[in-house]
Amino acid sequence: MFENLSERLSKTLKNISGRGRLTDDNIKDTLREVRMALLEADVALPVVRDFVKRVKERAVGTEVSKSLTPGQEFIKIVQAELEAVMGESNEELDLAAQPPAVILMAGLQGAGKTTSAGKLGKLLKERNKKKVLVVSADVYRPAAIKQLQTLASDIGIDFFPSTADQKPVDIVTDAVAHAKLKFYDVLIVDTAGRLHVDEEMMDEIKDVHAAANPVETLFVVDAMTGQDAANTAKAFNDTLPLTGVILTKVDGDARGGAALSVRHITGKPVKFLGVGEKTDALEPFHPDRVASRILGMGDVLSLIEDLERNVDKDQAEKLAQKFKEKKGFDLEDFLSQLKQMKNMGGMMGMLDKMPGMSQLPDNMKDQVNDKMFNQMEAIINSMTKGERERPELIKGSRKKRIAAGSGTQVQDVNRLLKQFTQMQKMMKKMQKGGMKNMMRQMKGMMPGGGMFPGR
Repeated sequence: MFENLSERLSKTLKNISGRGRLTDDNIKDTLREVRMALLEADVALPVVRDFVKRVKERAVGTEVSKSLTPGQEFIKIVQAELEAVMGESNEELDLAAQPPAVILMAGLQGAGKTTSAGKLGKLLKERNKKKVLVVSADVYRPAAIKQLQTLASDIGIDFFPSTADQKPVDIVTDAVAHAKLKFYDVLIVDTAGRLHVDEEMMDEIKDVHAAANPVETLFVVDAMTGQDAANTAKAFNDTLPLTGVILTKVDGDARGGAALSVRHITGKPVKFLGVGEKTDALEPFHPDRVASRILGMGDVLSLIEDLERNVDKDQAEKLAQKFKEKKGFDLEDFLSQLKQMKNMGGMMGMLDKMPGMSQLPDNMKDQVNDKMFNQMEAIINSMTKGERERPELIKGSRKKRIAAGSGTQVQDVNRLLKQFTQMQKMMKKMQKGGMKNMMRQMKGMMPGGGMFPGR
């Protein structure tokens, strides 16, 4: 996410960060670079113009804090303006309404409305403890209703049945009545994809909106369409009173133009980012955290939240108990750690939120891909229970059998055992309570330090 923009801005701002003082000349050069970086990221031209103008106004003649160099002060200004462009802070859904709080999903075809409806339902159920009902008013796309029904079943939220021969307004009216009767907290209405130039379809969604009377009307748009995402959102907003935007497929968008253009052009906040295909791959949009990521400073708060949500507390306690009893760390424990990392969006998902990781060379990033984690999991799954508990048993013929069973090579098995040994050493340091030692070990496990050796 935002890789291209992050790379360009990080290089540009690095050049100025060491400057003793800011002058019109060195600001001019840097702002030209910033402008080019934003345009290449497909940020809308009016947004770029306004952004550069505001940064220049704030930077020239600014009072520099004693604790910062002028270059650092300039980076601070760029970060503050990035946040301002995207909306200062996270804007939560306004669900303070007489239940059910109705959320209407609108947008173009193929933007990901149905999957976003399911993901949002899951998020509201798990994080906000809401009783959620979903309904599909998409009577045009074959299997749209079935898709939402299947998704709701997988996630564990309730689905209100509808059929393709019903009118969308009737579907919504019936769903609202049912949600009131059964005391649902939230009703999410999925609608058909439509173009803003199709008057008939736009009239239909106006009628659906009137029947649903939603507290939130969310425009779902594909981030990979760049500044076009902001323009279509604006066109929809002229017809529907939008309250916010969900940007989908952000994980496939290396530019970030949509995230930086939507708020400025529509006046509507981005409320969520769709960051993958999994049903939990929907994140609340925090402009301050995204600005930090764009500037290569990571997103530690989101990483901590991921840890809190995804780390299995029971497993962590069992591991702690094992340490207390001096039983050590075996391959079974290593496997459970790998699975928890996968739950947090894989290694790249975690590295994306770590400060400074945007500076990692591409060849190192390639070594830390999630395919490698799948391979490690397959290797451990090919071992017997005894081998997992006592890795020292794994010698020549056993290595060949494990490699054959996992579809890998003996050198892959050797590499995994080496990585496991390093993890084991780190766990021993933790056991002794030596945090400094543990941090030193962790540095050694980062790319270039041995945990992910070259292939």
